[in-house]
Amino acid sequence: MSRNRVWLPEIGLGIGRERGIYQGIVREWLYYYDEKGQKLLTPEERAAFEEQRRVEAKQQVKMLAEKLKALGVEPETLL
Repeated sequence: MSRNRVWLPEIGLGIGRERGIYQGIVREWLYYYDEKGQKLLTPEERAAFEEQRRVEAKQQVKMLAEKLKALGVEPETLL
């Protein structure tokens, strides 16, 4: 693995350093990586990612409802 990462075949993971936030502290941390080199998220990062996805989905639903209303369709009647 590149970028200061080392592959650990015994556990099927890589380990490396990357700047991030953990428990509110910003600094370089050790992270685990999968076989594709993708960083495995900490619980905080995963929660923030999921919250962002929820916000984006809610915005998309609102936008689609507005488009339906502009076409004369009441979204509530489609359920």
